[in-house]
Parts: sequence; structure tokens; C-alpha cells
Amino acid sequence: MIDSMEGYPDSVKFLHNNTGWNHQSPILSDVLYVNEEYRTALENVLEPYLSYYVVNNLQEGLQAVHLLDENKKGKANFFLLDKIAQSESNIISSHQLKGAIPALSVVDVEEKYRKLAEHLLGKVFIADNEDALQNSNGFVVIEKNGKYVKGKYSLTGGSVGLIEGKKIGRAKNLEKLQEAINEQSQVVDALRATIQARHNEVIAFNEDLRENTIRETEREIQQLTNEVFALHNKLENLHSMQTTSLHRLEELNMQMEQTHNSVEGVRNQLTEFNELLQINASKLSEAEEAYKVTENHYNEATSQYNEFNLNVTKQQSKINGLKQELDFKTKQLSDLRQQITSNSSHLEDTTVNISQSAQSLKNIEEELVKLMQTKEEEERKLNEADQAYYNLRNQLSEKESLIRHKVKDKEQVEHMLAAIKDRLNELKLQLAGMKERMNVEFRIDLEAILGEARSGIIPVEELQEKADRMKKRLENLGEVNPTAIEAFTEMKKRYDFIVEQKTDLINAKDSLLKTIEEVEATANQRFLETFHLVRENFQKVFQTLFTEDDQCDLVLETPDNIAETGIDVIAKPKGKRPSSLTQLSGGERTLTATALLFAIYLIKPAPFCILDEVDAPLDDANVGKFTNMIRQFSENSQFIIVTHNKMTMSTVDVIYGVTMQEPGVSKLVPVDFRNLQAN
Repeated sequence: MIDSMEGYPDSVKFLHNNTGWNHQSPILSDVLYVNEEYRTALENVLEPYLSYYVVNNLQEGLQAVHLLDENKKGKANFFLLDKIAQSESNIISSHQLKGAIPALSVVDVEEKYRKLAEHLLGKVFIADNEDALQNSNGFVVIEKNGKYVKGKYSLTGGSVGLIEGKKIGRAKNLEKLQEAINEQSQVVDALRATIQARHNEVIAFNEDLRENTIRETEREIQQLTNEVFALHNKLENLHSMQTTSLHRLEELNMQMEQTHNSVEGVRNQLTEFNELLQINASKLSEAEEAYKVTENHYNEATSQYNEFNLNVTKQQSKINGLKQELDFKTKQLSDLRQQITSNSSHLEDTTVNISQSAQSLKNIEEELVKLMQTKEEEERKLNEADQAYYNLRNQLSEKESLIRHKVKDKEQVEHMLAAIKDRLNELKLQLAGMKERMNVEFRIDLEAILGEARSGIIPVEELQEKADRMKKRLENLGEVNPTAIEAFTEMKKRYDFIVEQKTDLINAKDSLLKTIEEVEATANQRFLETFHLVRENFQKVFQTLFTEDDQCDLVLETPDNIAETGIDVIAKPKGKRPSSLTQLSGGERTLTATALLFAIYLIKPAPFCILDEVDAPLDDANVGKFTNMIRQFSENSQFIIVTHNKMTMSTVDVIYGVTMQEPGVSKLVPVDFRNLQAN
């Protein structure tokens, strides 16, 4: 079965982890085992079927389908072995292609799945070059490195991804890796045994060389042996000690030559010892190579120990937090007990008050009955008084209506009398004005000529017509204004002042419009420069958070009107062509918004940047990309991240946990990972 379900649909993961179904049924990627050289090529052909489950019959497939339907976990696909075994379409064709080999020849499969492999790969050939494409005869031809796939009427090809060729035979690959690990462990054990044997030989050589005539040489060999032990105890300084050992060997050779020249009696023995020393030097070199291998294993163990020590420190922090929480809960429990005691005493007091209130309520009810009895009598008297009041009120209303009619008639008479008086006064005023005008304009006393007879022969109508013409002429001439010259002078000054103000306003308007144009031009230029910088940063950050094959862009909606234009954000992850951002998933929208935010941020980085749960909609893979980007930008700014994601917490330098040991009192619990990493 599959050890890791990464990259498979959720329905396949659900069936794999569900014990209510025959989850021992394998997935196609575990049934087939392909040589490493051809794995990528066959994976391109079998990609649509790699997540298919291989079941024995229709009943097992239906059982899994019902299970997925009940839990709303999506869809899965199945190969039915009994149906494939009964089919006659699995017969392998004897057709051969020049420059190509059958795909089944590089596939290792169990006998029970042989028919399935023939069904899928019976008409598939693997070619070394493009010559086999010219005469494929309807068969599927694939390039051995997966660069292209040629069908009967189609051709697929291009670059090969870094993660392709990793699904087929995953389980057997894991078994081979385990076998390789076991073999390497045996090699390490053998090397350790060899090192111990060489160490014992060195000790034996030291015991054989204990002679009085070669005490000086014995001392040097003993020093060499001590250096071997030092190498064994201090693996991290192996290279420097190796140089020291070689230098020491040269000194030993020189001392041995001096001893050989000075001591004639032991020359033969010294020659033998020199030969033994050379043998020991070769053995020491072999031991040093073994030490290098051991040093690598020791470094791996050290890294594992450091990681374990970090986990232990985190667990200790959790234990301290739990202890503090336990103390808080204990204190809270004692407070609750005290509160229960206090509530009990209040309950007793309340019980006594209830009994007293019940007695008082009984007395009040008796008084209420008495008041209800008197209420009926008082209501009867009130009704009689109300009836008398309404009768008197009706009479009063009739009298008031009669008075209003009288007052209205009086007001009308007074109004008519006032109108007559006004008309009389107007006539008197007109008469007085007429007398005054006749006297002033025509020197005629109206009262003196009222009794005289008419002496002219011109008809009255003609005179009246002539008088009307003269009146019109006088009216056209208008009144004589003796201050007209002064008024004209003042008005001219006012006119000149207004004209001057108008000229100043026109000049100011032109200057202001010119300034506005300059400001708009500068603003538009700065906006375009900033926009292009943000656009370039957005594309770089977007491809950092997604992949280099993903596309994004910022487009001006109305480039002709920069002052009021909108900006359209375009994001097209690989394999998608959304018409708007709403068609992206929640994680993709979050990454797009984050990319745009940091594209603007890179124009002028701030010393501090606060991010509030930005990684909430992201999965683990995208959280890793997000944290890597934050780590890169943290060289110029300090980031404060509010998060609940454990993966994000594991990458920070300092983490601050907020806890509430007492109600309403928050406390910070800091953990500095930099000190832990330094230790």
C-alpha cells in the first residue's frame, strides 16, 4: 500500500485511511514497477490512471462507491480484475516498431495484475529518438525520457517537470531504499569492527616493540597510538589531527634514521621496525577513511539530537504553561467554593425574606379587597358626575357657537366700514393733490374756478386727448436728477475697479490652470513610474509564491485618463484561465493579495510590518513559500505575524504566546528560538 498519499485526490486518501472498506486493495501506481530509466515516460501515459484502485470484482468497487457517497468525499475510479481477465482485448500484438521497444518489456508486475498491465500498455512502445514516430501504425509511442507522447491522431510533448516519474512503483522504491539502508548499516558495523581490530593491532604492536634498545622508538609509537585514540574521541577535528599525525610520522622517520645512524647494534631491528611503521601508517590511513565515514554518521546523529533537544525544549515550555494553567484552575476552584458558601448564606437570607414577603402580600391582598369594594361605589358617583359634566359642556358649546357667529358678523361689518373710510381718505388725498398740482403747475385755484362757466370752444374730448399726450411726453422725459454727474463719476470709478478685478481674476485663472496642468502631468508621471515598479514587483513576488510558469499582471482600465483610471488585477495560475479573481480558490486569492501587498511594500519598505492571520487560508506547501518570502524580506524590515499555524510558528525567531492566568489579566510568554539554536 501507499506510504505517502501526497499528490492523490481526497477520495483516494479517504479510502486509504478508512477501515470500513477493503483498503488492502492497491492503487495502480503500486501495482506496476518500472525501471528507473523509463519511469518518467510511462508516467506520462498512465497519469490519468495512477490513482485508480485495483479491486477484484464489481462488489468491492460498489462498496467503496457507497462509502464515498455516504461521507460526501468525492469520486474514485476502479479497475475490475475479473472483467479485465475475461476480456479478449488484452492480447498483445506481435507488431514491432523500428527503433522502439514494447513498454511491457520494462515493467515488472505480479501475475495477478498481468492482464491489467497488458490492457493498459499492450499497444505502447518506448522509442530512443523521433524516427519511430513516422511509422507508428496507430500505436502509442513515447520517448524514454518523457519528452513526447505520440498517439494515433495526437502528439503531446514539452519540458519534463522536476517531480514527474516519482509515482509509479513508489512502494517498491521504498522497500529498495530500506534494503539499501540495511546494507549501509551493515557496512558501517563492519567498518566499526575493522576500526576496533586495527586499534587492537596497534596495541599488540606496541606490546611487541617494548625493548630496552628501542625505548625512544617505543615512546614515539606510543605517542602515535595516543593520537589514534584522540582521533577516535574528537571526530569533529579529524582533518587537523590527520595533518598533525602525518607531520609526526615524518618526525618519527627522521628520529628513526638518527637512531639507526647512532645505534649500529640495532640497525637490523630498526629496519624491521620501519617496515612495521609503514604498515601501521597505511593501516592508519584506512582507519582515517573509516573515521570520515563515522564522522558523517556522527554529524547526522548530532543534527537529530539537536532537533530532539529543540522538541524537548518546546515540550518543557508546554509543561510549564500547563502547570501555570493548573495553578490558575486551582485558585479558580477555591474562589468558586468560597462563592458557593457565600451564595448559600444569601440563599438562607432570601428564604427568610420570601416568608416575610408572603405575609406582607397576604395583608396587602386583604386591603386590596376592601379598596375594590369602595371602588365600585366611587365609580358610580364618578359616572353620574361625568354625565352632568357632559350635559353642561353641550350647552356651553351651543352658546359658544352662537357667540362665534355674532363675532364673525361684527368683524365683517367692521371690515366694510374700514374699507369705506380708506376709500374716502384716498379720494381726499387725490383731491388735495389735484389742487396742489393745479396751483403749482398751472397757477389755477381750483376752488375759485369751480363756479365759473366754460369759456373755450374746443371740445372736452380734444382737450383730454391733448392732455394725455402731454402727460406721456412728460413721463418719457422723466424726472430731473441734479446729481447725475456725481453719480456718473462714481459709477465710472466702480466700473474701472470691476474691470481691473476681472483682469486680475482672468490672469489668476490662467495661472491656476497652468499650475493644475503641471501638477497633473507630474502626478501622472509619478503614478506611471510607481505603477510599473509595482507591476514588476507583483510579477516577481507572484511567481515566488506560485511557480515560474504562473502568470499575473496589472492593467490600467482607461490609460487615456490616468487620474480616474481603475486597475485590473489579473492572476492565472498554471492550468487555469479565470475571467476574474472570484473564480480562484481561497488560498490562491490570499496568495495573490499577499503578492500585490508586498509589491507595493517593496517600493518603500517600512521598518515594521504587521500581518494578521494572512496564512489562515493557506495549505502547508503555500505556507512554506509564504514563510520563505517573509524570511527573505526580514533582512530590511521586522515582521510581526499574528498566526495560529504551527508551521509558521516553527520558522520565526521569537514567539510570544498570550495567556490569561487571571480573568481580565493577559500575560505574554516569550520563547526566543535564536538562543535555542545557538545552544
